[in-house]
Amino acid sequence: MLSIYSDEYYMKQAFMLAEKAFEEGEVPIGAVIVSGHKIIGKGYNQVEKLGDATAHAEMIAISAASGYLGSKTLENCTLYVTIEPCPMCGGALYWSRIGKIVFGAPEPKFGVKSKQLAVLHPKTEIVGGLMEFECRELIQRFFLNKRN
Repeated sequence: MLSIYSDEYYMKQAFMLAEKAFEEGEVPIGAVIVSGHKIIGKGYNQVEKLGDATAHAEMIAISAASGYLGSKTLENCTLYVTIEPCPMCGGALYWSRIGKIVFGAPEPKFGVKSKQLAVLHPKTEIVGGLMEFECRELIQRFFLNKRN
């Protein structure tokens, strides 16, 4: 049985948001931010829906979590995101001072860890590969459908 307080549980929550993005024709990336075993922010890509290039899952989740806490800093929080964050999201995560990032599949072209970009706060822990297969398969299916 899956513990409600496990990394896998929270990544599954992010994955469900990615599936929602997929259903809406958005790049399927989902994110949740957790503090004290509670989801305090969540988001999925809404770039097309909102006509806003910054409407990435992480950005929406950061705004929601900051609003919930009434604080711009998220030092004691963990972000779970289905795909490795891009440099824009990495910059926002830097300024939020997020404590930890757990991502599913790497993003070899634009990912902050894959590209070894120094955009994250030095105290931020980053871990990749959780539910990697499922996260990669969903995004690959999305782009395959777009090409066909």
